[in-house]
Amino acid sequence: MNLKNKNILLVGLAKTGVSTIKLLDKLEANIIVNDIKDEEKLKDILLELKDIKNAQYILGYHPENVDHIDLAVVSPGVPLDLPFILKLKENNIEIIGEVELAYRLSKNPIFVGITGTNGKTTTTSLVGEIFKADNKDTYIVGNIGNPVIDTVETTNENSYLITELSSFQLESIVNFKPKVASILNFSPDHLNRHHTMENYIAAKANIFKNQDKSDFAILNYDDKEVRALESNCNGQIIFFSRKEKLDKGVYLDENNNIVIHIDKKIVLLNKKELSLPGAHNLENCMAAIAMAYVCNVDLERLKHVLKTFKAVEHRLEYVRTLSDIIFVNDSKGTNPDSTIKAITSYENPIILIAGGYNKESDFNELLEVGKENIKALVLMGETASIIEKCAKEKDYKTIIRVNNMKEAVEASYDLAKSGDVILLSPACASWDMYKSFEVRGRDFKDNVNNLK
Repeated sequence: MNLKNKNILLVGLAKTGVSTIKLLDKLEANIIVNDIKDEEKLKDILLELKDIKNAQYILGYHPENVDHIDLAVVSPGVPLDLPFILKLKENNIEIIGEVELAYRLSKNPIFVGITGTNGKTTTTSLVGEIFKADNKDTYIVGNIGNPVIDTVETTNENSYLITELSSFQLESIVNFKPKVASILNFSPDHLNRHHTMENYIAAKANIFKNQDKSDFAILNYDDKEVRALESNCNGQIIFFSRKEKLDKGVYLDENNNIVIHIDKKIVLLNKKELSLPGAHNLENCMAAIAMAYVCNVDLERLKHVLKTFKAVEHRLEYVRTLSDIIFVNDSKGTNPDSTIKAITSYENPIILIAGGYNKESDFNELLEVGKENIKALVLMGETASIIEKCAKEKDYKTIIRVNNMKEAVEASYDLAKSGDVILLSPACASWDMYKSFEVRGRDFKDNVNNLK
């Protein structure tokens, strides 16, 4: 792909945007950088780009004249229905994302793509560690925080790119073709962007659209909407299930053993041997097992990682125990279904810290399930009043509103008794109060560790 002297419009100066600009500069493209934020808000990022000579910046507004553009590369956070994006489409200017650009520029590495509403980060990290343990040239990239574009110059046909993919990233793929692709589950999320569940599922299903019979599609049999994608897949389909015994796939037998039955039957290990707790993590592990198996990972190395893998930061991450009260950071719980999976991982009484950016989610199911073991709600952010109203309708008695994380941690600790779990699992994105869920999680941990 020759981009020399091509006019490339880069929309969105997030982390992937910075990496993309640096590579485009090396490829001698003419770069037009656009972001709706103004120069003052972007000053730290612009400092990173001070050595880029061949770029012009349109900041604080979107461009009106796009006639001279050869290709547009759009960051995942930029909606594809903005007026100037639609104008690009009308002018037949191709619009792609960073993942697609990296795929076109790369030297044919083996892509393993992972998507779904919940569990992506845990599964991506787990698969990455399994492949590393098998001495494969492994890169853990994508929505997990490491831009795919950063690997273009260092990977080759023997490299494995374990790639977490969001619906936003998958919206803008054209040729991207993973050797192995998995959808873990579906639940309502990002409906403020996708508008309908059908659109959301269609964006996720793009992960399979370029596969052929030489590739593998790993599907969650227990999720009916994921299972229904079977007819859309051209790759070899492998299901995983924790509820059903499958004729072919990865499943749980009557003795709670995880069985691989793809080309032959292998009893791998008992689910009690897995290091990660919870039914949702059992599913994540099964998906990882299927992906590892079709990539010929040594089974003993696979088992070792499954037995020893530690939870990802901000995903049911144990922080500390103080006065026999357990603190858990699940800041990655950015939608109600994710938080349901978190609260059902514990039998102890839970004080739940929740609330954040409003993605127009429905909290009814979460608060219905939470009746089992949520003893108190500590709420903050844009959605605090929405969650409080729903909780009162379900007869929750102890609901506290706070202004920040320090107040949330202190209020939770005051309410807690020996054996309780104080769980940060917001069921919402972080963007109303924090730059990212990682920053939110670190704020929680800092405040927890400051408690006396």
